[in-house]
Amino acid sequence: MHDNLFVRVREIMTKAERTRQSIIEKTAPIFNAKGFAGTSLNDMITATGLTKGSIYGNFVNKDDVALAVFDYNYGKVASHIKNQVHLQNTAIEKLLVYPQTFRNFLKLPFLQAGCPVLNTSTEADDTHPLLREKAINALGVWKKYMEKLINRGIQNNEIKEDTNANHFAAITMSLIEGAVMQAKVTGKTTVLNITMDHLETMILNLKK
Repeated sequence: MHDNLFVRVREIMTKAERTRQSIIEKTAPIFNAKGFAGTSLNDMITATGLTKGSIYGNFVNKDDVALAVFDYNYGKVASHIKNQVHLQNTAIEKLLVYPQTFRNFLKLPFLQAGCPVLNTSTEADDTHPLLREKAINALGVWKKYMEKLINRGIQNNEIKEDTNANHFAAITMSLIEGAVMQAKVTGKTTVLNITMDHLETMILNLKK
């Protein structure tokens, strides 16, 4: 009897987890495109096909959904970058993944509405402390990962030893986010392509 009860509880938990994940995945594009303030309960209901009670039976409130969605959206971007990086052999090739990815961000489903870090940072800087903290942490992780790639390249004698990893990572991130923002606002990729060309040249110039 106890064994059957345990199996039943496990099944219920698994179903609840699946429902929660489904809500996150189906509302993720909406939150990234419309932002926290622009995403309504009706948007979430329409996207998921669930009732208000079902949605908030899995999340405390809209804030709770938004925080989980940010982790999901950022996770998709970070996972894509890391997978592409792992396919490359040299430090230079690994760094080139960044301009190659963001040059084509409009073709990537999880980036079509823009970078979730940029979108969240722009909206939540003064209005949503918890989302702002998520964005700050994501920027920190991104920067450390890039610095690690550069420093490893220096150690492997692939990148010039006088390269300042901290500065290069900060400049790279600023170029990417600024170019993506302009492409998203204007709907044109001219500035994006110019910036990514420049970033590729910067990276190639790191080669020892």
